[in-house]
Amino acid sequence: MDKRSDETGSETGGGLVPSRRTVLALGAAAASTVVTVRPALAQTAGSVMHCQIPVPSPDKAGSYIAADGSVVPPGTAGAFPPPARPITGEEAKALLNHGPTPAGLDPDAAQAYVNYIRRLQAGMSGFTCYASLQMPR
Repeated sequence: MDKRSDETGSETGGGLVPSRRTVLALGAAAASTVVTVRPALAQTAGSVMHCQIPVPSPDKAGSYIAADGSVVPPGTAGAFPPPARPITGEEAKALLNHGPTPAGLDPDAAQAYVNYIRRLQAGMSGFTCYASLQMPR
């Protein structure tokens, strides 16, 4: 093989075979990409735990949450008032995994809030946070 074909690759069997130099350059680029992406993924994992899910969404503020997770008018029998603050991603993950009820949340209302969160759909406030919690790490 001449020097020129070593630098640019050689053509065998109808296809271009990359040279060692090309393969090494691609490997170096891939390694630097992995080093760059890992911290970003770690940061994303941390930010997911700090995202917030308003219960109910701001456009339905003041509404109550029924046991099945639906949004109902205030004072509806068997419904719960909304929590005093949005539920964080960390709290939502604990609730969704049948963990302990976070401080400041009514334990009886927690299941209704979980049912509300499970009903979230694309376009609803808090959906992106909920969807991020569902992704495997």
